[in-house]
Amino acid sequence: MFKEFKEFAFKGNLIDMAVGIMIGGAFATVVKSLVDNVFMPPLGLLLANVDFRKLEYVMEDRVLGKDGIEVIPAVSLKYGQFITDLISFLLMAFVVFIVVKKAISLLHKKADEPAPAPSKEEVLLTEIRDILAKKS
Repeated sequence: MFKEFKEFAFKGNLIDMAVGIMIGGAFATVVKSLVDNVFMPPLGLLLANVDFRKLEYVMEDRVLGKDGIEVIPAVSLKYGQFITDLISFLLMAFVVFIVVKKAISLLHKKADEPAPAPSKEEVLLTEIRDILAKKS
């Protein structure tokens, strides 16, 4: 069982997949930063200085104690953060779509290419093999 696990764990495909997941996670962080720090501020500026991260619908206000310290936090729907995350998702999905589409087109290109013609040496060796097979 250990031998089978070792073969599975150290196959090239598994390691390639792990590297892809790590790079994907780092890429997601970059896309999130791009949306939060580059796309959303100008969009908020165009929409009357709106900070999307602070947009929320308060369903129940917070409760303060006698000493002014918050006892129960407010219950709110943070739809502004949802909009930001949705834009991040759409951008990430678009990039993944482009990468997958390019990979599929490369695979189809390779499948459509004809096999290279055999070299003169290969043709000669094949003829010799066939002659020897007939003599036996």
